Amino acid sequence: MSDYATRIADEGFLPVHIPFDRSGFNPFKDVSTLLKILKTYRKFSPDLVHHVAAKPVFYGTIAARLARTPAILNAMAGMGFLYMDKSPRTWLARHAFQIGLRSGLRQRTTLVTVQNADDFAALRGFGIPEQQIVTIPGSGVDLEAYPVREAPPAPPVVAVFAARMLWSKGIKELVEAARILAARGVPIRVRLLGSTDANPSRVPSDTMLAWREEGVLEVVGHSNDVAGEFARAHIAVLPSYREGLPKALLEAASCGRPIVATDVPGCREICRDGETGILVPACDPLRLADALEELAGDAEMRMRMGTRAREVVEAEYASQRIADLTLGAYQRLLDEANRHG
Repeated sequence: MSDYATRIADEGFLPVHIPFDRSGFNPFKDVSTLLKILKTYRKFSPDLVHHVAAKPVFYGTIAARLARTPAILNAMAGMGFLYMDKSPRTWLARHAFQIGLRSGLRQRTTLVTVQNADDFAALRGFGIPEQQIVTIPGSGVDLEAYPVREAPPAPPVVAVFAARMLWSKGIKELVEAARILAARGVPIRVRLLGSTDANPSRVPSDTMLAWREEGVLEVVGHSNDVAGEFARAHIAVLPSYREGLPKALLEAASCGRPIVATDVPGCREICRDGETGILVPACDPLRLADALEELAGDAEMRMRMGTRAREVVEAEYASQRIADLTLGAYQRLLDEANRHG
């Protein structure tokens, strides 16, 4: 088992391995995945299933209907690659997904969750009834695991980007911003924290190697100590093109770090301009560099915004609050299933 599967098993759950091509469009692989999900649902006869992200929602809902599963919760953790890529293949996949999502929600024993108001509006635009959409803001953050710690001495100021290495996370713009800051002589170090995957938007490994050799920023790779990374940093940065509600920014806010992020769905939920951080336009490396320079040069602003960021996380995004909202959605579905059983 993988480390994650072991951790799940340690909590008393039974992991079931289902081969899954998360980002591809191979119909043969996807049919195999659908059949494995269907086999699993028929074997265990669950009262409720909870799918997360577009492809699990699409195929999981089909399998659950075929298996006559009483209740279904579909969680859309941001619209992701399916709603940013403009290729014809993705256009077809997007429309197929919309049709499947609408048909899957014809029964009142199915709900879909979103993480922000923009995605709520998007689903309403797809024809999803308002009463079957529930807003649950992210997956929450463990306040104890991400405590506030005093920032290290500065300069240099350290800005951490913690995300998958995908172009859609705004990495190109961040690299350009780092070059601008280096040319200005700003005492700031930008650290790229994260790994790549099979996503079509992934940054090639040779590109990251070239950035490391260029030396204008630090390419760290995967880390199991994200809380420690934020403790050793002064700023969190995420110039993404679109998000659901980025967990890394919630974790940074929990650690009392101010944020520089793009004014796009998901990011602006936690990066509140002038309050918990600075919002900049997407795809604008100059404005991104300006915002990073402004925060790097003002320790009082960093302290004020970081303190407010922690307060927002405590009030709105703590793990227990998100768990309560999720359990409430479960209970609503099970009650509805019992009424129609």
